[in-house]
Amino acid sequence: MSMVHNWTVLQILFLVVLRWYMIYLSINSVFGLNLKHRRKQIMADDSQRNFRSVYYEKVGFRGVEEKKSLEILLKDDRLDIEKLCTFSQRFPLPSMYRILVWKVLLGIIPPHHESHALVMKYRKEQYWDIHHALRVIRFINDSTPQEPEDEVFLAIAKAMEEMVEDPIECYWLVSCFVNQLNSKHKDSLQQLPKILEQYLNIEDNRLLMHLKACAAMSKLPYDLWFKKCFAGCLPECSLQRVWDKVISGSCKILVFVAVEILLTFKMKIIALNTAEKITQFLENIPQDNTDAIVSKAVDLWRTHCGTPAHSV
Repeated sequence: MSMVHNWTVLQILFLVVLRWYMIYLSINSVFGLNLKHRRKQIMADDSQRNFRSVYYEKVGFRGVEEKKSLEILLKDDRLDIEKLCTFSQRFPLPSMYRILVWKVLLGIIPPHHESHALVMKYRKEQYWDIHHALRVIRFINDSTPQEPEDEVFLAIAKAMEEMVEDPIECYWLVSCFVNQLNSKHKDSLQQLPKILEQYLNIEDNRLLMHLKACAAMSKLPYDLWFKKCFAGCLPECSLQRVWDKVISGSCKILVFVAVEILLTFKMKIIALNTAEKITQFLENIPQDNTDAIVSKAVDLWRTHCGTPAHSV
């Protein structure tokens, strides 16, 4: 039976590889001839776009120009990943374009516009191939329990489900986002508790001393804040704005959201005198002003880390 299962899995894996090779050929055949023709037009568009961005910001219509700038970026035949990252770092993504930008930045779909539908078609088929393979080898079934070691993945998945209607899109977004956290940001995430202490010392030394006196610094909900990227802590509308920054390359924003949470609830925290009570409160913060917390956190992040300089 084991040999049959192994052979079935090998067949399915071969099918997945073959389909991705077909995607590669399709993308090359469609777009290989068009890139040179677009370079001069892109340079001209960049110059005009940069002038408009500076002008609108000076006259106070930055919000209008943000959306227009993103729409211009998204009209390019080949999306510029660097500029999309910079835009996401500088501004909140409009909700109507957020999932598209996330999929591009996470590598779920390629930069080429005309290949998006084709690639998503193969993504859907790959999803069902993987799902079928897991059922064939009896790795999963309808009653498969959720294991504790999957807690981070499941927390992010639960939050993503509230943002994305399509379950297959949701799967790929969660999978690629968690993969980004475990690869690109792995080393940085481990340093965030120490960095949090450094910035909290700058912003409010008295609060830091209280947390240390209660032996709470080592017991803060770091997994909830940093490993889960505030999934299960912040509501959808606030969480999306934080994930914009993380997905586009900056996990350090997580530190400043944590700092701002501590500053916002300073009086409540100081009134608590044990690490357990402080941690319990921070794991279940009030949800009524989280948008303001995130806005202040972004301002604090820019104050300490600067604003990306690339014009969009």
